[in-house]
Amino acid sequence: SSKEDVEQDLLRILSYQAESAITQGNNQEAVVYIQRCKEILLRLPKDTAFLSLLCYNFGVDMYHLRKFEDSAFWLSQSYDIGKMNAKYAPGSEVLAKVLRLLATVYLEWDCQRFQDKALNAVSLANKECVSAFGLYLKIRILLTSGASDNHIRAGLNEMLESEASLEVCLNTVKLLMAEDREVLAFEYLKRMCQHFESSPDLGTALVLHIELLLQRGKELLGKQKIEDIITGHYTGKQLTPQALTTLHVMLWDKAANHFETSNYSEALQWYNYSLSFFKAGQMEPNLAKLQRNRASCFLQLKQLEKAKEAIKEAERCDPDCIFTQFSVYKIAVQENNMEKGTCKTLNGQQDIAVKALECVCENYEDETQVLTALRSVTYDTKIYNVSQLNSNNIRPWNLALQCESSPDRMRDFFVLSYQLSQLCPPDRTLLMGQRTCLLMAAAASLELCRKSPHSTQTEELTQALEHIQICWEIWKTLKASGSFPADPTDSLLLLYEFEARAKLNDPKVETIVESVLELENVEAKVLETIAALAMEPPAHFPLLCKKALRVALSLHKKQPQPDLAHCSKCVHSLIKLSLPSGVSEVEAHVLEEVWDYYEEALSIIASAPDDFAVMETLWLLTRAWNTGILLYSLAQYPEAEKWCGLAMSFVRHLGTLQESYETQVELGRWRERRR
Repeated sequence: SSKEDVEQDLLRILSYQAESAITQGNNQEAVVYIQRCKEILLRLPKDTAFLSLLCYNFGVDMYHLRKFEDSAFWLSQSYDIGKMNAKYAPGSEVLAKVLRLLATVYLEWDCQRFQDKALNAVSLANKECVSAFGLYLKIRILLTSGASDNHIRAGLNEMLESEASLEVCLNTVKLLMAEDREVLAFEYLKRMCQHFESSPDLGTALVLHIELLLQRGKELLGKQKIEDIITGHYTGKQLTPQALTTLHVMLWDKAANHFETSNYSEALQWYNYSLSFFKAGQMEPNLAKLQRNRASCFLQLKQLEKAKEAIKEAERCDPDCIFTQFSVYKIAVQENNMEKGTCKTLNGQQDIAVKALECVCENYEDETQVLTALRSVTYDTKIYNVSQLNSNNIRPWNLALQCESSPDRMRDFFVLSYQLSQLCPPDRTLLMGQRTCLLMAAAASLELCRKSPHSTQTEELTQALEHIQICWEIWKTLKASGSFPADPTDSLLLLYEFEARAKLNDPKVETIVESVLELENVEAKVLETIAALAMEPPAHFPLLCKKALRVALSLHKKQPQPDLAHCSKCVHSLIKLSLPSGVSEVEAHVLEEVWDYYEEALSIIASAPDDFAVMETLWLLTRAWNTGILLYSLAQYPEAEKWCGLAMSFVRHLGTLQESYETQVELGRWRERRR
């Protein structure tokens, strides 16, 4: 009927208004709109699922904003609306999902205060539609609220009876251990292993059991479990590859800990456990590593023959490994067999010998081992003569490249490489190497600064500037010796110097930006990087940021085929910088500046309407509309109308969202007229 159609339209309009209110942070206004929707719902029950899901989405939004009270309200509304009409409800799975999130909200908000509400919500969820996550959540709530072991045990029984997956059960064990319910954890783990006895993934549970035993210092029980697994490995109860890898890592860690405390017999036992899982004659690098570790234990125990047997196996598995060869040298030196100890050098393979020494010097703290290595590697005194200095500075270079995850080590090795190169006669190639070393050292210092606490950043930044200044001098010398077309060194040095000085709040950053703009064929991405660095804390140079963005936008537009995505990002950033959200007033000259950016955005959209992101258009519309509303509240009515009109000009570019937002904007205008 026509009356029903009108109410249907009204319900949609009210829901849009509620959605808009939530977006603008007006939660109470949204509550009023939804209350009116609920009244209409009594006459239009078919929209029960729609309204329930809308409230659920509001609850999710509030949860992500950590507004727990508002989130709990909307999720409760979602559930209540969903129960208003069973025929048109969103379904038990959806309602259970709503209740689980509601329980999570109570849990994270204040579990002690809302314990009963959290438990009630999760229990209702499990009645609506039982799920492994719901049962796990119940255990979390019980643990957080300090429930008794018997209450938690009942929840664990419920989980096993519901056929929860092995993964969920394992996570529950870890949760119990994290909450210091050790007795319950081991009890549940034992029952779980019995429950999943026929599962091919049972090994994962067994390995976790061993891990927990070892963490609690119960080595004897852990060893018994390991021996049981080894027996099972050879009687058809093999671990999955993933579980076996986890066990190997655990065994090696345990062995390494014992080795570090000079308990070599115990270390050897743990390595032998690992060896038990390898087949006779198996060939793989990990087995070679294991045999080398066993050999180290035997050497410490003065069991030279057994050490030789282990190294022989390591050579069989991975004969070219420098660590294996070094172990051969160590054994040879202990036997006073200098001929065998220097065989690699005498065969013209000095690189292997020197590389072995480098690795030992870096990784071993035992001076005796290092001196032993030095003795065997430098037996031929020609290894380190002056003629090889030029090649030897490459070694710290190579070590630096291997330290990508450790910027402090990377920097130190590049600086060392540069320092070694200073001992060599200078030429063009050497200078280029020095330039690269210093560039990389500066980059590593800046990366280290980003990861360091604020109190130590000044030292890192100052060090980066020192590397940069020396690099500038070398680069000037190189440029004087010839041309370097398309070389990025100027751009990189300016970027690095800008970042360092910006974070030191050095006013010289303005000069650096001018130098960047004077570069021949400066790239837009360089300027975009400058813009980002200008606002990366602790730096704060909004004017320089805008200057770089404007030039970058101009460069993008001059391209034969402009990159619209980059153009859009530049305009977005310029608007955001000039007109931050949350301001209570705005100056006329700022409005003029931002208006120009909006006209730029409209021209970009007009040039390729299908390629412009709808969400970006929506952001532009919302920001313009909110500016109009702000001006209206300041009684600047002509300006307010102008900005609201600008917002309306973006509506036609919203695609499938056009109709929805036309309605919302018109409703907004209607409300403002009524005020």
